Amino acid sequence: MLKKTYITFGQSHVHSVKGKTFDKDCVACITHDEKVNGRDIAFQLFGKEWSRSFREGERKLPYMKCFPRGVIEVDEVFI
Repeated sequence: MLKKTYITFGQSHVHSVKGKTFDKDCVACITHDEKVNGRDIAFQLFGKEWSRSFREGERKLPYMKCFPRGVIEVDEVFI
């Protein structure tokens, strides 16, 4: 079964992954197999330069008004 992990970024964190820019104004969404830790994928994609992680169903997403670019999907499904 596929799960989602959401990642937020700090003020100085800017990343380009597969032509998409992830920064303080958006929330990255990583889709992955339930046996995989989404935070591990975040470390692979963004290194240590991100702020918080939210697993689907674990807690509410952050206050989205603070993220004017909204949720941006990471292209690949990580299984």
